[in-house]
Amino acid sequence: MPTFDHTDLLLPPEPGQRALARELYALAAEQPIISPHGHVDPALLAEDRPFPDPAQLLIVPDHYLTRMLLSQGVPPSDLGVPTRDGSPVETDGRVIWRRFAAHWHLFRGTPSRLWLEQTFRTVFGVHTPLGPATADTLYDEIAARLAEPDFRPRALFERFHIEVLATTESPLDDLGQHAKLAADGWGGPGGRVVTTFRPDDVVDMEFEGWSTNVERLGERAGEDTGTYAGYLAALRARRAAFIAAGATSSDHGHPTARTLDLTPEEAERLYDRGRRGQADAADAEAFRAHMLMEFARMSLDDGLVMQLHPGAVRNHNRWLHARHGRDVGGDVPQATEYVHALAPLLERYGNDPRLRVVLYTLDEDTFTRELAPLAGGYAALLLGAPWWFLDSPEVLRRFREAVTESAGFYNTTGFVDDTRAFCSIPVRHDVARRVDAGFLARLVAEHRLPMDEAAETIVDLAYRLPRRVFKFGGVDQ
Repeated sequence: MPTFDHTDLLLPPEPGQRALARELYALAAEQPIISPHGHVDPALLAEDRPFPDPAQLLIVPDHYLTRMLLSQGVPPSDLGVPTRDGSPVETDGRVIWRRFAAHWHLFRGTPSRLWLEQTFRTVFGVHTPLGPATADTLYDEIAARLAEPDFRPRALFERFHIEVLATTESPLDDLGQHAKLAADGWGGPGGRVVTTFRPDDVVDMEFEGWSTNVERLGERAGEDTGTYAGYLAALRARRAAFIAAGATSSDHGHPTARTLDLTPEEAERLYDRGRRGQADAADAEAFRAHMLMEFARMSLDDGLVMQLHPGAVRNHNRWLHARHGRDVGGDVPQATEYVHALAPLLERYGNDPRLRVVLYTLDEDTFTRELAPLAGGYAALLLGAPWWFLDSPEVLRRFREAVTESAGFYNTTGFVDDTRAFCSIPVRHDVARRVDAGFLARLVAEHRLPMDEAAETIVDLAYRLPRRVFKFGGVDQ
C-alpha cells in the first residue's frame, strides 16, 4: 500500500487530539469544495473530452514534478513539456511515465508525493505503489479508468463535490469557453465555473509584448488605448465583460506588494513612456504600484474582490524560460515587504468594508510580523491561504499558528488550491481540511476552544468563509 494510504493522514499523533481531529475532519470532509482561485483551463470542462494518457494528464503539465527532475538533470523535454521553438520532445506517454517513476524517490517527504499518491488512491482507486518496477502496472490501471465515462471532466467535477471553480483569464481572452459553459448551464453569474480577471499582461510594462497587448486590449474593449484615459476605460469595459461571465474577483501577480497613488497627470506620463518603449524598471514598478490603486477604485465601483499575489521572481531560470516559456517551474520566491508597501492603499481604502483585498505571500516570515497584524487591523484586508511554494502541510500548520492570535480565523479566506492540475483539487482541499482539523483539535484539547465552536469553525474554514469572501452567494455576501 502507498505510504500515505491511511484514514488518519496528517491528523495529530497524540491519541486524544487525534480522536477530536477525526470528529472535526468528518464535518469538513462532507462540505462542498469552493475553489476560488486556480488555473484550470476552462476548455477542459467546456469541451468535456476524455483525458489523454496518464502522463499527459498528471506529469507533463505539473511544473512541481518536472521542476524537481530538472534539478537532477532531466530536461523537461524528456518529460513531454513543449518547447517554444518546436524542437523535439518526448511524446510517448508510457516512456514519460517510466522515466518519471525511475526518479520517484526524489519526491520523498514532499507535498507533490502526498498529492499524487492521494490522487492515485482517491480519484482513480489505484493502490499500486509507484516505482520503477510498477510503472507499467500503475500506468495501465489509470489508463483504464480514463477510458471510462465516469472519468470525463464533468463527471469528475460532480464526484469531487465542487460547488464553484474559478479559473483565471487575461483581459485579452474572448471568454468563449466560459460562454459555452454558460450555454450549457455551467457558467455565468451563479454558475459552477466562473472566470477571474487577471490583467498582469496589460499592466506590467516588463511583461513580454506589453505594448502590443495594450493595443489588443483596446481592440477587445472597443476603446482607444493610445491615451491613459482610454486605457482605463478599456480595463473597466473588460471587467464588466468578466463580471457578465460570472467573475467575482480580480487577481494581480505583481513582483512586490507596493502601492502608489499618483496623480492622473503623473500616471499618464508613466503610461506614455511605456507606450514609447522608454520606461525603465523603476517606471514599470511605479506603474504596477499605481495600477493597484486604480484597481481598488474600480473594485469599489464594480464589486470585484481584489486578490494580490506578490513575491515571485518570474522566469529566474532563464534557460528554462527561453526553451519552454512561462509557468513551467522557472520562478522562485523572494522576500516581500507589506507594511510600507501597502500603506498608500490602506491609508485611502483600508477602512472601507466595501473593498475586499485578499493578500497572499510566498514569504512566510511575514505571517506574524506583518500580515496577521495588518489583516487584524483593516476592514478591507483578508489573508489568503499559503500558496505555491508554501502549499504544504507544514506551512499550512505554521500559518494557523502564526496568524490566528492576531487575525483570528475570520480575517482569513479558507483554502485556495491555485492549481492547474484538475485531478489534484479534491486532494489539496482534503489536506488543508485535515491540517485545520488537527489545529482546532489542539485548541480543544488545551481547553482554549469548546468542541461545538471548533465544529462550527472548521465548517466555516472549509466552506462558508470562501463562499462569503469571494461572493459566490451573491454580491451581498
